[in-house]
Amino acid sequence: MLVAVVSDTHLPRGSRQLPDSCIEQLRRSELILHCGDLSSLSFLHELLALGPPLHAVYGNADEPALRETLPKELVVAVDGARLGLLHIPGPRTGRHARLVARFPHCDAVIYGHTHLPELSRHEGVWILNPGSPTERRTALGRSMLMLEIAKDGAIRPQLHPLA
Repeated sequence: MLVAVVSDTHLPRGSRQLPDSCIEQLRRSELILHCGDLSSLSFLHELLALGPPLHAVYGNADEPALRETLPKELVVAVDGARLGLLHIPGPRTGRHARLVARFPHCDAVIYGHTHLPELSRHEGVWILNPGSPTERRTALGRSMLMLEIAKDGAIRPQLHPLA
């Protein structure tokens, strides 16, 4: 299964929009995951209109309507893999161990908030952050993740830089 992962889109904001290459990846995926800070309920509806099923959590910058609609944390089963989602991962020190403990029995923990992409492993669990497709902040550029998940649950993450 092909899964598109984004976070920290912060839309709408002025004339900002998702890059065309991000929209293409979202449309061609079989599932979309969003790790918080969509910002508005209207943007949630835009994502849903792209076609693939969507699972999302709310972030600290999301409007109250999103906080009422979305969970703070979520575990999604995708084929043979379990993916834990949240927005704020907490302090950098001890982050990986804390995330693995917070989502026991998950094959990956995916978070947002930092706008810094991450693809690493801790005790056999993927720790992933897609960065942001709209606000690079201190990251080298804007980005998203694509996950290929095999029927046996094997996860192959790939970071996609966005122009």
